[in-house]
Amino acid sequence: MALKRRQGAGEGIATTALVDEVGRRSLPLHDSQDLDSLLALVGDSHFVLLGEASHGTSEYYSWRHRLSERLIREKGFSFIAVEGDWPDCYRVNRYVRGFQNSGRNAREVLHAFNRWPTWMWANLEVVELAEWLRAHNEKLPETEQVGFYGLDVYSLWDSMRAVIGYLSRMDGQAVGAALRAFECFEPYGEDVQQYARATMWVPETCEDEVVGLLRELRQSGLGYDPPQRAGSDGRESYFNAEQNALVAKNAERYYRTMVRGGASSWNVRDGHMVETLERLMRRHGPGAKAIVWEHNTHIGDARATDMREQGEVNVGQLVREEHGEDDVVLVGFSSHRGTVIAGESWDAPMEIMDVPPGRAESWEDVLHRAGEENKLLLLRDTPRASPMYEERGHRAIGVVYHPEYERHGNYVPSVMPRRYDALLFIDESHALHPLHIEPAAVEEVPETYPTGV
Repeated sequence: MALKRRQGAGEGIATTALVDEVGRRSLPLHDSQDLDSLLALVGDSHFVLLGEASHGTSEYYSWRHRLSERLIREKGFSFIAVEGDWPDCYRVNRYVRGFQNSGRNAREVLHAFNRWPTWMWANLEVVELAEWLRAHNEKLPETEQVGFYGLDVYSLWDSMRAVIGYLSRMDGQAVGAALRAFECFEPYGEDVQQYARATMWVPETCEDEVVGLLRELRQSGLGYDPPQRAGSDGRESYFNAEQNALVAKNAERYYRTMVRGGASSWNVRDGHMVETLERLMRRHGPGAKAIVWEHNTHIGDARATDMREQGEVNVGQLVREEHGEDDVVLVGFSSHRGTVIAGESWDAPMEIMDVPPGRAESWEDVLHRAGEENKLLLLRDTPRASPMYEERGHRAIGVVYHPEYERHGNYVPSVMPRRYDALLFIDESHALHPLHIEPAAVEEVPETYPTGV
């Protein structure tokens, strides 16, 4: 999730013609009704991928909530899948679907997100979304309820523990494979970096163990367990265990490739996200529709950026290639200036940081110059001769951020109409509201505070 810093390339001069065209093509963005034209663009599409230009901006979360609510109510979308860990997000799924012993409220469930960066999902904006989903699902039969799932690949140990727990309850004979996989990693003390570095110098890895874990689970014959064996969510308990085994397998590969550098680990991670998304679509049955919440760098088509030159693919590209552009709507987000929650380094305390005005000649600068207001820009039908097809920098802020160095990085060279089908632009954005702070400080968040409090 810590984004690579990239230099803008081939940006050229932001001509008056470009600024004027952005102004002409932009629609006002004040409330949910202003999303009508975007809903019309979605039409009967089965995939809507919603981005964000940072992992710590309130407006990105709140506008994705508004859009997701309309997609669920008016278009019958089946689930929301996010850039989060499967075990943590599955607890949210159990809560929003009202499963037994799933938590007293969304704040309690989300406060349990304790892996850095905690603020990505443990925040008030997601509490509001989860409570809305819970209220919406209460009126529906179980087969029509809207789920909430995590697509990411980081939860190696949590996922293995989940499989061990499941097999211990369901099949004492099959639990051996899970224990062997767990024991293989034990010498590294749950330090994935230590494991990854060790595999560079020693040929032995835990790959066979995690592959064996998934194979053993699939051969166990447990299938989808009847409710009387696994509780009110019994029909999903096997699916949850199988997904955790898949996470363990792909996480081992991700961490092993990460230390070698290059595009491989990025591609393993985004490939896992797409594999999980496809599993969820099959799980929800014919006609399923998916909403995805991830960073712009994951949902915006990589082929329209310098990621292509680096050999990187991403979720937006892969889903478009598999299902066709007419069935996939990619929606980017951006802002000109404001504040954001981020850290100065990995595992550093989270802070409210200033986001400076968009760099001169960047897309953020062009959008701001086209009118100092929030706007919706529909891109799918942009004429090929339009100046919108100029490549210029588009800001990307990760969980690690240094505003003072931004003008020398943080901008991804992008051809906007190829990267997205639409863009929501917030002229001045604000930091989101993390849960891991004292309740009295939520309305006025302090400049610096420790995570996990």
